[in-house]
Amino acid sequence: MIKENTYSDATGLELKEREFHQISQLAHERFGLELKPGKEALVAARLGKRLRQRGFRSFDEYYQHVLSDSTGDALIELIDSLTTNHTSFLRERSHFEFLARAVVEEFGDVRKLEIWSAACSSGEEPYSIGMCVSDVFSKPGAKNREVRILATDISTRVLAKARRGVYPAERFQELSEAWRRAYLLKGDGDCRGYYKIKPELARLVEFERLNLIEPFSQHRLFHVIFCRNVMMYFDKATQQDIVQRLSACLEPGGYLFVGHSESLTGVSHDLQYVRPATHRKEKRGGRSRVWS
Repeated sequence: MIKENTYSDATGLELKEREFHQISQLAHERFGLELKPGKEALVAARLGKRLRQRGFRSFDEYYQHVLSDSTGDALIELIDSLTTNHTSFLRERSHFEFLARAVVEEFGDVRKLEIWSAACSSGEEPYSIGMCVSDVFSKPGAKNREVRILATDISTRVLAKARRGVYPAERFQELSEAWRRAYLLKGDGDCRGYYKIKPELARLVEFERLNLIEPFSQHRLFHVIFCRNVMMYFDKATQQDIVQRLSACLEPGGYLFVGHSESLTGVSHDLQYVRPATHRKEKRGGRSRVWS
C-alpha cells in the first residue's frame, strides 16, 4: 500500500495530497485560481490558520464546510486566504502618469470618462485613479468633465474596507502634500493616525462584487481598464478568456493596464502592445496612435 503524501503547517496540521487536489480543483473551478503541484506547503500554511480560527480538525472537514455553505461566505474566505490582497496608493506610478497624459491628449473630447478597476482589492487603486483624473481636471483651462470609476473585486471583505475609505497614514507616503490636502480628511482623536477619502472623491467610485471568470454584468464600454496583478493567479486558458472579455468592454482606442510583473505573451487577443503592461484597442477606421 502506497502511503499518501502529507504537508503540514507550522502547528503540524496535516494537508493530505488528496485534500490539496480537492482544494486546488475547487479554487480553479470557482475562481480560475491555478494551484500547481509544489504549492502544497503554501496552501497548508494559509488555510491552516483559517482552520484553527474556525475550529476545524482537518482540511477535509473544512473543505466540506466550504461546499455546504449556502451563503458563499466560506468560499470567499477560501480565496482571501489563498491570494494576496497587497496593494498601495499610486502603485506602479507610471500607469497613472500615462493615464493623466491620455486623459488630456487622447480623451480630451470625451464628456464622460469611464474607467474600470477590475481587481480593486481594498480600494487604493480606484481612489488613486480618481485622484489622478481629478488632478488633471483641476488644471487651468481644463474642461469640466464627468468621470465614473467602476471598482470590482471578488472579495466582499476587501470591498467593505474599500467602501469605508479609511487607511493608516503610512499608506499615503507616495502622495504629495498637495494631494493629501485635496483628497483626504485627517483623523483626530480615536482616528488619529488615519486618513479618510473625501466624499467628493469617494462619489466618483462605484464598488461592486465581481468574479472575473464569470460573465460581466456591466453593459457599458470603458476608456481605460486596470486589471493588474491578478492575471498571475490564472492559467493561460483563463487568462485568454478574461483578456478577450476585457477587450470587448473597451472603447475603440481604450487602454488595458496589467501588472508590470505580468505579460500577455502566449495569450491570443486583439489589443495593440503599447509598452510593458500597457495595451490598446485599435480605433475604428485605422490604427491608434501608440506612445512609448
